[in-house]
Amino acid sequence: MQGALTEGVYLILISMLVPRHGYAVMQNIETLTAGRVVLGAGTLYGAINNLLEKEWICATGHNAESRKKEYVITPTGRAVLQVEISRLEELIRIGQQERMGVGNEN
Repeated sequence: MQGALTEGVYLILISMLVPRHGYAVMQNIETLTAGRVVLGAGTLYGAINNLLEKEWICATGHNAESRKKEYVITPTGRAVLQVEISRLEELIRIGQQERMGVGNEN
């Protein structure tokens, strides 16, 4: 069973739903989070190596224009991402119920 993903890994997997090279992933994450999350190169490439080992992403080759190596999420990575999205949706549902007073019988 897979535990919760870190925010960085979650955002990297989301970013790799389409093929992207490392710098494009960094830019996409910064854009998605309105600048709240800025990954450094060391953090990103360490995570990329870990995700490659787990086979959650794979290299697709090099971008013809920039000659940079691109990565994309694998079917295994998509499954992990879907489990995480479901987990986060459950947490949101629980939080909304509690905020509205549902389940506060004590």
